Amino acid sequence: MSTPAPTPLSPAPTARTLHQVDAHCHVEARLGPGARIELPRELAHHLGRVLRLADGATLSLFDGSGPAWLARLHLAGSGPATAEVLAALQDDRESPLRVVLGQGLSSGDRMDITVQKAVELGIAGIAPLATARAVVKLAGDRAERRREHWQRIAIAACEQCKRSVVPPVEAVQGLRQWLAGLPPEAPKWLLCAHQGQRLADLPRPAPGQTGYLLAGPEGGFTDEERALAIDAGFVPLHLGPRVLRTETAALAALAAMQVVWGDF
Repeated sequence: MSTPAPTPLSPAPTARTLHQVDAHCHVEARLGPGARIELPRELAHHLGRVLRLADGATLSLFDGSGPAWLARLHLAGSGPATAEVLAALQDDRESPLRVVLGQGLSSGDRMDITVQKAVELGIAGIAPLATARAVVKLAGDRAERRREHWQRIAIAACEQCKRSVVPPVEAVQGLRQWLAGLPPEAPKWLLCAHQGQRLADLPRPAPGQTGYLLAGPEGGFTDEERALAIDAGFVPLHLGPRVLRTETAALAALAAMQVVWGDF
């Protein structure tokens, strides 16, 4: 009895932008033309069972530092799934507005939401800050585990919004320590519920310059913390007459900044 001829692979993918690929995936591997990447089991399950992609589907792979790479998915039955890297994708999703968020630690899933949505809004980095009124107290191994958790959320958010540069989540640190490490000439904004300037009245950051946005925890900053921030060069920023929750305030400010200065 003759053996049936093997099914040929689909033609080489021709996608050239992230809009044209079937999935955008983070991998911890060296990427380059001709590389063959064995995909982690969890990722392979997601691609084959959840997204129901077929053998030969197009992927974009990224390692977090940019750029994204066009790849072809190979599903080998019971064997490991692999991806064949074909070429770099010239599709930059990074915002021209570079902002690092200093966020007072918040409780429950509020911090998770802040990290996730800030990444979708183009944030360049996130610094979780231990402040006087923070409900959550983190230190040592527990603080590092939370940082790793937030970093995974940032990676997943990049996969969703098709960013290829993963914003770093810094180690949990005190407000005073974080303020001391900021460049003195950088633009800095302090979110204030009851006073401050309107965003439209503030000067646009210089091209390529990194700015720093500071948002408090559920209970806000103490008078001493606000004074420390202002002494460090932060300009009070007011977002209107309504008092916003901690997970809303930073995201509203980032969205407004993208409208006024960024790529919205």
